[in-house]
Amino acid sequence: MPRRNRSSLIALGAAATASVTLDFLGARSAPAHAVPTSGSEGLPGFSGDVYQATFWPLTALTVCLAWRTRPKADASKLPEGFSSYQFRYLFVWFLAITADWLQGPYVYALYASYGYTGPEIARLFVAGFGSSMLCGLFIGSVADAWGRKFCALLYCLLYLTACVTKHTDDYYLLMLGRVLGGAATSLLFSTFECWMVAEHRRCGFSEALLRYMFGLMFFVQYLAAIGAGLLAQYAASAVPLTRTSESSMWHYGGYTTPFAVSAAFLAVAIPSIQMLWKENYGEQAEGVVGLGQLAASFQAGGRAMCSNWRVPVLGLTVAAFESSMYAFVFNWTPALDSGASNTPPHGLIFSMFMMACMCGSSCFSLLDSSTSPLKVLLPVCAVAAVSLGAVAMTLGGSASAAVTFMSFLMFEACVGAYFPAVSTVKSEVVPEEARAGVYNVYRVPLNLFVVLVLLTDMSLATSFRVCCGLLFFAAGFVGILGASSKPA
Repeated sequence: MPRRNRSSLIALGAAATASVTLDFLGARSAPAHAVPTSGSEGLPGFSGDVYQATFWPLTALTVCLAWRTRPKADASKLPEGFSSYQFRYLFVWFLAITADWLQGPYVYALYASYGYTGPEIARLFVAGFGSSMLCGLFIGSVADAWGRKFCALLYCLLYLTACVTKHTDDYYLLMLGRVLGGAATSLLFSTFECWMVAEHRRCGFSEALLRYMFGLMFFVQYLAAIGAGLLAQYAASAVPLTRTSESSMWHYGGYTTPFAVSAAFLAVAIPSIQMLWKENYGEQAEGVVGLGQLAASFQAGGRAMCSNWRVPVLGLTVAAFESSMYAFVFNWTPALDSGASNTPPHGLIFSMFMMACMCGSSCFSLLDSSTSPLKVLLPVCAVAAVSLGAVAMTLGGSASAAVTFMSFLMFEACVGAYFPAVSTVKSEVVPEEARAGVYNVYRVPLNLFVVLVLLTDMSLATSFRVCCGLLFFAAGFVGILGASSKPA
């Protein structure tokens, strides 16, 4: 089989699997909760009419766009050893990223099923975001010094432990799990990519093939996310949430099951990494990783921010858009739950969010390479703002659930187009010698906005209004950047 067709077959296979899975899911009942929810049987009524009806055209659109934008390489020109390297990385990456995506649909729902209130759940989310932020400041240097293979194994162990804590309703153990999960996420989105790049260059493969590998990496990531949502939906519906004994704080079944499946993926990933990967290190492997290196990174970032006004303006754009995205991660579950008479199928919804995100990313890929990414970012930010503004205006109304869901799909499509566009802008605006430092500085306002939105105990409608305002600010900043880049 020609190698360039494999990605296409993966997309078609994923769609076929999704079709069979959805038919199977429709016959299953929703999971039982610690606090029973009225009318939570299966996917009838609103769920059957809207969620399943949306799934099919969205699946078809996603497959078509994925086919058009699939990563391609001429099999006859691939060097010896590339196929082995490709398998060793993508197989491990699939296991690791699927374990992460499996946990996305039911985090909020699980905490709510244990009886925790919105503000208590918000503090758990902030702990995870904070842990990821702090670890992200120095995790790249740690991986360079300790070894990327070692840190990939550490990711699996930390996340596996975090999965175990989801089976208890003890608040402090859940908090510990969020902290461990935040640290693991930082490892996931730095260590694995670093290993791939270093191994690619150690093998002497071309930079063109490295771009091809990045394309495959993100292609696999989106497919894994879509499949993980459907698998999580099935897992959460398989067995009701049950205490191991009347006096025990430990549970199994229900919304804990996707986390158990995630742990199984991580358990397979550990020996796979051990057997398939060779250790590699960064350029700073012989140095000491400490506060001095972090301080130097921030100093370099500060100098770059002061030397070119476009750098901090881009940072405000990133902070405004991505803080709204993180607030969305927290708010989408209660927003959909509040407008539905039956318990929504969170796993199925999450899968459709990822399809919308993949569609947005694919649409960006279809644009002519001469198109300025700033011209893409401006409407993306504006449409994202309108989407969340529509949610804020309709929450609690008779058409709340339908409008909220469709608006969320539009927002996710904007997120999918945002990341490749903003990455291109950052590569043009941020100086290479200060890139790590500038990205660290960007995290400061980003996480400040997230904490303010999540910990101020505002209503859902107010939270979405704030996010809408932040996105309009992001659009304004993009407009300023775009105006400054026009020739005089």
